[in-house]
Amino acid sequence: MAEIDDRRVAAEMEDDFVVFRIGMRVHKLWKLHRWLPIFRAMPKMLDELESDPDSGLLAYDTNLGIRNHEFVQYWRSFDDLREYALDSEAHHAPAMKWTNRILKESNAVGIWHETYLIGDGEYETIYHNMPRQGLAKAGSVYPATVGRKTATRRLEQK
Repeated sequence: MAEIDDRRVAAEMEDDFVVFRIGMRVHKLWKLHRWLPIFRAMPKMLDELESDPDSGLLAYDTNLGIRNHEFVQYWRSFDDLREYALDSEAHHAPAMKWTNRILKESNAVGIWHETYLIGDGEYETIYHNMPRQGLAKAGSVYPATVGRKTATRRLEQK
């Protein structure tokens, strides 16, 4: 289990960054052969990205459910994200090719993603009695006191 920080803290990034949410929804649980290969592809991609400090991936969180599975990723830039997505030598491009084939053949599973470009200072965070997650993994953590005590003050910090 991840270590819990009992302090009240805020996380901050130095510059602009990207939040990328990607996931899948299993529509037909019994069609394991349709959705399991898609489900198993993401950990391989994340391992690949983590092994390359220049990839641009800063951190990620995994949220797994029965039908819905989501990965929230924090990237240095959209260019880094796009470069990985289009890299024919990386796991993503070939995985998308066979995933699209599976999706055309069956409606047992669906995939989605959302990309958010976050400008410097256009966000705020708070964590209390939490292990590191989200921006607290990707950025720097500061005590949420005085100038960072309220959401308004945290937004004014930058």
